[in-house]
Amino acid sequence: MPATQMGQAQERFDVLIIGSGAAGLTAALHLAPFRRVAIISKGPVDEGSTRYAQGGISAVLDKTDSFDSHVSDTLDAGAGLCEIEAVRRTVAAGPEAIKWLLGLGVPFTREAHEGRSRLHLTREGGHSARRVAHAADATGQAIEEALVETARGQPRIEVFERHLAVDLIVHEMDGQSRVIGAYVQDGETRRVQTVLAPVVILATGGASKVYLYSSNPDGATGDGIAMAWRAGCRVANMEFMQFHPTCLFHPQAKSFLISEAVRGEGGRLLLPDGSRFMPDFDRRGELAPRDIVARAIDHEMKRLGLDCVFLDISHRSPDFVREHFPMIHQRCLEYGFDMTREPLPVVPAAHYTCGGVMVNADGQTDLPGLYAAGEASYTGLHGANRMASNSLLECLVYARSAADHILSDPAPLAPGDLPRPPNWDESRVTDSDEEVVVSHNWDELRRLMWDYVGIVRTRDRLLRAQRRIRVLMEEVHEHYAHYRITPDLIELRNLVVVADIIVKSALERRESRGLHFIRDFPERDATLDGQPTILTPPPQPGQE
Repeated sequence: MPATQMGQAQERFDVLIIGSGAAGLTAALHLAPFRRVAIISKGPVDEGSTRYAQGGISAVLDKTDSFDSHVSDTLDAGAGLCEIEAVRRTVAAGPEAIKWLLGLGVPFTREAHEGRSRLHLTREGGHSARRVAHAADATGQAIEEALVETARGQPRIEVFERHLAVDLIVHEMDGQSRVIGAYVQDGETRRVQTVLAPVVILATGGASKVYLYSSNPDGATGDGIAMAWRAGCRVANMEFMQFHPTCLFHPQAKSFLISEAVRGEGGRLLLPDGSRFMPDFDRRGELAPRDIVARAIDHEMKRLGLDCVFLDISHRSPDFVREHFPMIHQRCLEYGFDMTREPLPVVPAAHYTCGGVMVNADGQTDLPGLYAAGEASYTGLHGANRMASNSLLECLVYARSAADHILSDPAPLAPGDLPRPPNWDESRVTDSDEEVVVSHNWDELRRLMWDYVGIVRTRDRLLRAQRRIRVLMEEVHEHYAHYRITPDLIELRNLVVVADIIVKSALERRESRGLHFIRDFPERDATLDGQPTILTPPPQPGQE
């Protein structure tokens, strides 16, 4: 897997994968024996949201568990909006996905049982059984490292680190529009390349950086969703943005989340006086699904005027805490908190995008040649709320399905069969001397989304957000049209598109369900069961 710089004005590959997390690398590894693959990574290849997934990956691995139980829990968490066939397909593929990761050398935590070693399974919110395989409390990092290490031995995979996809290239061939590649900017030289491929896979992750406070790394700016939207693809369920209930509250912690597994192993949520409050909101207490826990924390913080609440697992033995949560324990010590002895201050933060680009069972979007996998996609698995640790499973299952479908084509287009689109033209733009416009609009967008389109919404707030987002979109478009693009401008352009889609979707859904709670319509509407919010983009001017 050579990490290279792009050289020619137009590069050609069999498959172009945009994103280097679990979904992108899984697809690449299944394709690499048969296709020449390019991976576009915004930063280092091992950076991204996958790396920061602490909890684990859910699968039915214990004889006391069952597929039906995992399906039932997922449907319950999804609040009547999961597509049942997508749930069954994903759950059924879980054990094989874990087996594949074990074959790659992922060091899942094990335990002794009846004289033998077996995977240690933990339990997280929404699950009725222990079915979360994990590598201590750094599962995402372990999976990402194993995927990267395996990919390094694949000569047909080329990785372009610190490169940003700007837009998909859509062209008419044989009477229909199809994707034929993407324009890609080198993040260091700022040069924009034309990368051609008859197949493109969007594996760009979610859009939680559209909010002021997020558990996600800086690259989670909804790039794939925005690019697919501009290319004419439908999106679904973007009103369902999941807020992780427990991010560490500390000015230097930025986006450090405290894994749900801490609550799974007995952690209690407390008010400043030491009293529990979750049993007042749900019979499952701290193990209720994330939307319920996040709203409960938000309610208590607003009711009492608190900056945070507290998560306490100090009643477990220090050895237990250090063994099960070594990374979290060490990081908290760096911020001055000893979780073996005291409660941790926590607040909710934007965490996971449950909607995305609509795909079928094979990961295909509306646009021929374009696939999506992972958090950028809408598969129907999550419904109105993602159950903990189902996300990494979805990445693996749908990335493999997409790869299998690509390889099943008996007469695939060759890169040499593609037309030569025009190269990126910068002849009529100049370098900006007003980058403060970009940074100011970036900050304003994320703050207004936090204030108006957060955990609890109202129609008036949504309309106010929509009006201001439209102004920001005009300002960003004006800047984009007249100045050379920068990585910050590329991401801001995508964020305003995603923000507009989120608000449109939230205004469409006139009920409260799962992650979408709106005071104007506080009850769930049973007539909307099974009906996702599907948006179709308007025609884009200037599209080939």
